[in-house]
Order: sequence, then structure tokens, then C-alpha cells
Amino acid sequence: MGFIDKALEKAKAEKQDKQGIEVPKAPLPALETPLPLKGAEAAAIAGIRYSATRTVPVQMEKLQRQRIISGDDNNLVREEYKILRTQILQRTQAERRNALMITGPLPNEGKTLTAINLAISLSHEVDKTVLLVDADLRSPSISGYFGFPRTPGLVDYLSGDASIPDLLVHPEGFDKLVILPGGRAVAGAAELIGSPMMGNLVKELKNFYPDRYVLFDLPPLLFYADSLAFAPFVDGIIIVVEMGRTSREDIQKCINMLKNFPIIGLVLNKVSQRDHECYYYYSHKAGQEKKGLRAWIKSSCMKPFSG
Repeated sequence: MGFIDKALEKAKAEKQDKQGIEVPKAPLPALETPLPLKGAEAAAIAGIRYSATRTVPVQMEKLQRQRIISGDDNNLVREEYKILRTQILQRTQAERRNALMITGPLPNEGKTLTAINLAISLSHEVDKTVLLVDADLRSPSISGYFGFPRTPGLVDYLSGDASIPDLLVHPEGFDKLVILPGGRAVAGAAELIGSPMMGNLVKELKNFYPDRYVLFDLPPLLFYADSLAFAPFVDGIIIVVEMGRTSREDIQKCINMLKNFPIIGLVLNKVSQRDHECYYYYSHKAGQEKKGLRAWIKSSCMKPFSG
């Protein structure tokens, strides 16, 4: 039996055996003290012990070359992510929507870098911690951005070969950020990502620490079935599109495919300084007629950022 079949069999067995309140067998380590719990909820987590998350050193110079923001830089990119962060918080906090998926229509449009920088920006909030999950099991790359060595990850959990606490990584210097790597690339990713086992994991990640944001990086929506299979598990979807490359038709296809799921908005990526200024002209001039693809994309997006 292959590891994908093994994972699906395990997920099926867990679903059949589930009765009442389910106590996670592999609880997640805490970054902060959990909120006080009462009654059945407290009984459900009684006796759970947390293991320490593995801390891995990172080279800030490498992160800068990868266009990853840090706590020390002060530039336009970081400020744009603050704006994006604020808009996402405004659209999610009131309804406690903390499990978010980041995807895009096509490969190489910047959705993984967007997920990383948004996770870092959210972690800079005083009362927020962030778990960033590399759920692009066809081409897991978040570890590479940070310069981590390739280690087991989400695919190993879904195949029943590892527990979540053993897989989590804390990048040194990012105090409130934890990463769940993807692990090795697999061909049958859609079956794993859409499995009941994955759905149960999302529920655990989302509900155990309701003040934590959980961001999932998924493959391109128009190339693979993974993102569509995963969409029912999350509270919100962010679509990353690229200035000058993503077509109106591809954006509309994504919106149509996800019409039954909560799209938070679109993020316009790879915006030049000139286009950045043009965006504000289009956005702020009352009654300005918007013509062409560029203006149509801009009118659909939450906020652009340079990348």
C-alpha cells in the first residue's frame, strides 16, 4: 500500500471511530498561554502536554535577497504589507475567521512570497501569533525561502509517519511565527489535501488557539485540483495575481470556481513604483473612468504591494 492510500485509510478510520469530543493525539505546541477554558472544552484538553518547537537559525541577508520582510527593515514593501494586514484583520477578526488560504491562478505569480510576508506582518501584531503551513505539496518551497534544510513535513503527517509537534519549525528572529513545512513533493497531493484527515487538522489548528492566524499556501488554482479541494476547510481565500501577466479571464475563472467559498480579496503582486503611483490615482480620483485590464485588476484588489 502506498503512503497516499495509507493516509486515506487512516483518515477513513479516524472518521468512523470519531465519537463525541475528539481529543487530538498529537497536540500543537503553544506560543502563548491558551485562553481559559471551562466545562467540556476544558475536559477535552485535560492532560495534553506540549513539546518545544524546534528553532532554526536564519540568515537575514538571505531573507532580504528573497524579498522577505523582517522586523528591522523600513521600506515600501513592509508598509504595503501593513496595509494588507490591516485590511485582512478588518475583514476577518469580527467573525473569528483565522484559517486563510493563499493561492493564485498561475504558477510563479508570487503567492508563496505573499503568504510568507503576510504571515510575518500578522505576527508583528501585538496580540497575534501565526502558523504558516506549506500545503503546496506538489512543490513545497517555504523552507527554501528561509534557507531551512529539507525536513519531513505536512505530507509525512498526512501519510501517518509523523506527528505535528515533531514537524513544526520556529525561524529564529521571528518570535511569534511557526512554520509547518510541506516536506517532500508528491504527485497525489489533491487526495491528501482534500482528505478528512486534513480537514480535521485544519479544525484543530483553527480552534485550539482562536487568536492565532493559520495561513495555508496552496498550489495554483487553474493548474491543480488541490486548492479547490481545500477551499471548504478554510474561513477565507486570498488570490494573488501578477501585474502585467495575469489575464482578466484567468482571474474571472478563479472567482467563478470559488464562488461558493469566502473570497477575502485579490492581491496585486509585482507592482512597480510607477504602477504603484498609478494605482492610487485610479483608486482615489472620484468618478475616474477605469479602462483596460490593469485598471480592472486594480479595482478588484485589496491593495497592491511591490515584490
